[in-house]
Amino acid sequence: MAADSLLFSNSRPPGAQVPFAHAVAPLREHLGSRTVWFVPWAGGELDDYTGWVGDALREVLGDVDLRGLHREPDPAATLRAADPERETVFVGGGNTFRLRRRLGDNGVLAALRERTDLRYAGASAGSNLACPTIRTTNDMPIVEPGGLDALARIPVQINPHYLDPDPHSTHRGETREERIAEFHEENAVAVVGLREGAWLLRSGERLTLDGYTARLFRRGQEPAELAAGTDVSWLLATPGS
Repeated sequence: MAADSLLFSNSRPPGAQVPFAHAVAPLREHLGSRTVWFVPWAGGELDDYTGWVGDALREVLGDVDLRGLHREPDPAATLRAADPERETVFVGGGNTFRLRRRLGDNGVLAALRERTDLRYAGASAGSNLACPTIRTTNDMPIVEPGGLDALARIPVQINPHYLDPDPHSTHRGETREERIAEFHEENAVAVVGLREGAWLLRSGERLTLDGYTARLFRRGQEPAELAAGTDVSWLLATPGS
């Protein structure tokens, strides 16, 4: 059975100034005193991004041993040698297509698929990577990703940064809900639209939504609202999801 996965829509809800301050309890429980291998390849300036996340986590959690996996001579080998009782992985946000391409090229994607015993945390693109595919990202395909398949740490798709339709908007393109409906024209897997500040936590055969609300999309069904604290473990065993 795969180790726990903590999957954020983003690092902070609207109006919040301090990243991750809304999720201190689940982060402290999930990371514990483990060394955190941070995966920054969805971003541009890898050192800067790693430093920013490390500073943010230390501000809310205290002493955190966060290390940039990109600094390792062989990042994939580092993950393959990691001790699941003492080490974990955190995949940051940015561009999901770039993340998928870089992790495929450097072997980290394959290593993460092997090391399902390592606890996994992700935000935005990192949460997309935990799904069966990256097809429900919001990002522009700025690179050829080398494939759309991902890690399948959960059997449902996430749409991070989910935005509800604005009745006053002058935008004439598809709403997020319409884009997910297009996804379901071709795919049966359920999609959880995580609003800012929300996260999913998979622990064994339990899947819960917390932090904020979300919207659940299933093929052939009306979208459903999910309140913070909702147990959605049934999604783990739903055919087609």
